[in-house]
Amino acid sequence: MKQNVLQSWGTDWPTVKSTKPLPIGEGVLDQAAFNTIEVDKVFEAVNYAKTLAGQSVIYRSLVQPLDSLEDINAKQAAIREIQESSAVRENLEHIVANSAEKEGSLHLLLFGKFLSSMGTAKETHQIEGYGYKQYRRAVRCMLELTGAIYSSELPSSSYLKDIFGKINTFSQSRVYSLMEGPVYNTEKGFQCKEERKGSFVPATIFKPKIFKPLLIFLIFASFWGVAQFIPDGTFSDGSRNSVAIWGIFLVPLLLIYFPIIGSYDRDNCIIPLREEFKKSQELGDALDALGQMDELLAYIKYSEEFSSPTLLPTMVESEHHMINFSDVKNPILGKQNENYVENDFILDKEKLVFVTGPNSGGKTVFCKTITQVQVLAQVGCYIPATSATLSVADNIYYQAPEISHLDDGEGRFGTELKRTKDIFLNSSAKSLIILDELSEGTTFEEKMESSTNVLDGFYRKGNNTVLITHNHQLVDVFVDKGNGIAKQVEFANEQPTYKLIDGISRVSHADRVAKKIGFSKKDIEGYLADSK
Repeated sequence: MKQNVLQSWGTDWPTVKSTKPLPIGEGVLDQAAFNTIEVDKVFEAVNYAKTLAGQSVIYRSLVQPLDSLEDINAKQAAIREIQESSAVRENLEHIVANSAEKEGSLHLLLFGKFLSSMGTAKETHQIEGYGYKQYRRAVRCMLELTGAIYSSELPSSSYLKDIFGKINTFSQSRVYSLMEGPVYNTEKGFQCKEERKGSFVPATIFKPKIFKPLLIFLIFASFWGVAQFIPDGTFSDGSRNSVAIWGIFLVPLLLIYFPIIGSYDRDNCIIPLREEFKKSQELGDALDALGQMDELLAYIKYSEEFSSPTLLPTMVESEHHMINFSDVKNPILGKQNENYVENDFILDKEKLVFVTGPNSGGKTVFCKTITQVQVLAQVGCYIPATSATLSVADNIYYQAPEISHLDDGEGRFGTELKRTKDIFLNSSAKSLIILDELSEGTTFEEKMESSTNVLDGFYRKGNNTVLITHNHQLVDVFVDKGNGIAKQVEFANEQPTYKLIDGISRVSHADRVAKKIGFSKKDIEGYLADSK
């Protein structure tokens, strides 16, 4: 079960990226795939959330995508309801905007660091004074959120109903009642008004302000009572002497009143209450619900800001993973570039797809597009395409060379083979697998044998596997057996068009790339001549 945002923040100051990928085999994405797919950049592209809770929920969704068709479809239905009803959208936008203005006060109360009584806050996470103002503002933030939901018309989609339900559940909780007040402070702990009914335990009422009229009255009444025992009307004859004596007692009394009362309330009421708030499942779920509202609105905004057509893809059940895209674009690079090249792509009955072509032709970018779009589809977001049908991937794996992470004693070949083995053992026919080259760091003959064995294993397991490769001889082996299809990146006049077309590329254009970066044979000769 996923943690709500409050739980994911733990005891530290809230951060957006508090959720981490699960270990391989336990979630849709593992850490290696997360890094290679560049999910952080996907987050930056779709992050139109106004609240920290919303941003945290979006990031969590991308880190741990849904693997349930029912859940994805429910999320899509909620987005459609918001899109089709201006009243629903305006109401949610109002709730989110109001919460965005006030949520910082809640974070400060729950996670802020108290300074000394005379300290001055210089950073956002510091609390000066005794915390009364921060407490009142934080409580108001949550009371207004629940009030807004209570006065809203119940939406029709199950996903939005669940969001509203979480906040309504919070409004019935003990923590909500403590926030609403009054808070009774007893020797057995805090009690809310519901718990106080029928209780005979002595209690004081916590008021989040330093001026307490009843307490001040009792102090002065006590002082007056003491004065009655002092003879000769010292405190009541109206003389200058009596005024001076009153001052001698009252001024010190006022000077110690504020630090004593303020420190007591901070240490015995505000701090213990905030610790109880932080542990509240209901409060965490309510913040999660706020984040979920913000997330849905952010995805709609992403769609509206995209320079090309977007849609909510059709998600289907399938015995093995499948994709059918028309005019799909990269969700990051195509965002502000309406001229970004789109592609069609079908991955259905063929279990192996080989993508070949020279360097800088767009092979890797296209494969990242596939995986990034798959992730967006599984968080319920819009994708840049004119039509799209996908099945839910139980795992999304992307293997790419990681020279900086070589295992000790294994070398490049062994390190990459370990990753391939992990993917093979943890994948199923419903997994989407991208492999960027195979069996690097060995001889051509060994590379052919090892790659053939690996791909044959994936094929027999039923995986839909995409291999990016320059090894056209390897592609020939599987295409000739009818076990795969070949795609290549298109070039025109030795320049990439970034289109994916049928066929096998048997050229490398290595010299073109070398010339482009100034390190061709001719360039090297020139450098040597210049150095003499």
